[in-house]
Amino acid sequence: MNNKPYVLGIAGSSGSGKTFFLNSFLKHFKPSEVTLISQDDYYIPANTKTQEENRLYNFDIPTSIDRQAFYKDIKALFNGETIHKEEYTFNNPALTPKILEIKPAPILIIEGLFIFYYTEINDLINHKIFLSADQDIALRRRLHRDLVERGYFEDDVMYKWVNHVLPSYNEYLLPYQDTCDQVIFNNTDEPEPIWEITNQISEELKLKLNLV
Repeated sequence: MNNKPYVLGIAGSSGSGKTFFLNSFLKHFKPSEVTLISQDDYYIPANTKTQEENRLYNFDIPTSIDRQAFYKDIKALFNGETIHKEEYTFNNPALTPKILEIKPAPILIIEGLFIFYYTEINDLINHKIFLSADQDIALRRRLHRDLVERGYFEDDVMYKWVNHVLPSYNEYLLPYQDTCDQVIFNNTDEPEPIWEITNQISEELKLKLNLV
């Protein structure tokens, strides 16, 4: 790649529907046209801790991420390099991590809770998208994800929600909502509204970058 990519930054509260939004968006492009790098794959490992230590360990603060490695890999994508990275499995022993191959592309999506807070990453973003959902809806989605998909215990999920998730959202993400180019309130579990939004954004990007 001779030109730097067009960078979309996508962040949102836990339970705001980021994963569904991203999957819907990616379907509008060929693999050679878009690539995704996720902050979640840069957690500093905590799998050596006991269950009780992990209960108290706060994964929802900027220092829980290997910020330097995250930025380094983003810059490598800017330079046309391919990244190989072990995916993060959220300390679930039932999951075997895959090796992710992240290739450079004309559109680069950077997603994660702290991407606007990390100034060196925020400065690289061309278009910032903020996803939000009402707290009761976000919590319901979080409980389903963590209990069913990640095998966590409900009391641990609720402890982290009250003591880690909400304080972090209020301190490290919400203050950047007004700086974003697009704010999406996603309170419905119906897919059509997100399909429509991602279709609109993708069509505009294709025209902008001459991908049609």
